[in-house]
Amino acid sequence: MSNNETLTVLNIQASARRAGSITRDLSDSFLADLQQRHPSLRVITRDLADGLPFVTERWVQANFTPDADRTAEQRETLALSDTLIDELDAADLIVIGAPMYNFGVPAALKAWIDLVARARKTFEYTADGPKGLLQGKRAVIITATGGVPVNAEVDFATPYLRHALAFIGITDVDLVAAERVTVDADAAGRAKLETKTLATRIAA
Repeated sequence: MSNNETLTVLNIQASARRAGSITRDLSDSFLADLQQRHPSLRVITRDLADGLPFVTERWVQANFTPDADRTAEQRETLALSDTLIDELDAADLIVIGAPMYNFGVPAALKAWIDLVARARKTFEYTADGPKGLLQGKRAVIITATGGVPVNAEVDFATPYLRHALAFIGITDVDLVAAERVTVDADAAGRAKLETKTLATRIAA
């Protein structure tokens, strides 16, 4: 992609903290560096700090109803999901700022995944199993952990995010991690240097 072409980024932030968040700081730094190298950058931000509605029985019923048969109420039930999927569909690059909470992802991020993983929208069932429909996109996961090393036996966050992205067709995924920040004072600084290197690589 030429630097004169528009690069659309979906910036998803899952930290409950808007101030003092390492993942938000790293994401902001990454996007600023990317903007410098790619002036035509367009950013769509989806902040999950206030949470998202969870999937309910009403939502499931609406989702499994064929589109042509849905009532106005069912369409309204799926409206947020449709919007979130439209944001994904419009993006070339997805940036996910996701701190590790209790060995996994924040509940709001899990809710986001539940709302965008929809058959016939972002994946389809085939004779060979599920096939992701959002292919050709790239993702960057930016995470921070208090005491758990990334890819440790009890890291249920980063493998889950990789799998969830691959399920909907996004397999080109980079990971930047500020690991064990409660015991490693330099972890966030090293991660910020990684975001700069990654921004240069993506812009190129």
